[in-house]
Amino acid sequence: MSIFETSRELAASPAEVFAAFEAPARLARWWGPAGFRNSFDVCEFRPGGAWQFTMHGPDGAKYWNESTFLEIERDRKVVIQHLSAPRFRLTVTLVPKGAATWLAWEQAFEDPAVAEAVRHIVVPANEQNLDRLAAELARDAA
Repeated sequence: MSIFETSRELAASPAEVFAAFEAPARLARWWGPAGFRNSFDVCEFRPGGAWQFTMHGPDGAKYWNESTFLEIERDRKVVIQHLSAPRFRLTVTLVPKGAATWLAWEQAFEDPAVAEAVRHIVVPANEQNLDRLAAELARDAA
């Protein structure tokens, strides 16, 4: 197993960050790297719930994604199992830090060879994903 980790302090409470995950319309706005948009077919935000969607790349390419929400702890944690290739488990942990939130993002790939092959995409994409989440939180606060 290979793990990619990133973290960030977000200028929002854990409840506000969690709300950006739990509302499908909001999640669709910020999920994925810069330039991508999403079309959700199914988004059952509950433990065991299905999440099926297409990511539309800036070049017009479409990427089908199928996942399951494994664990959800309100305002604390979201664990997602990505079922389509490349397979990984994403654990997002929210920790209060004053009026802000410390978000830890841990993406564990089942196959280390696959992880190494996509490292050049995943590392910057995860940072861009958190950039987009921060922008969504700022949009909601405005």
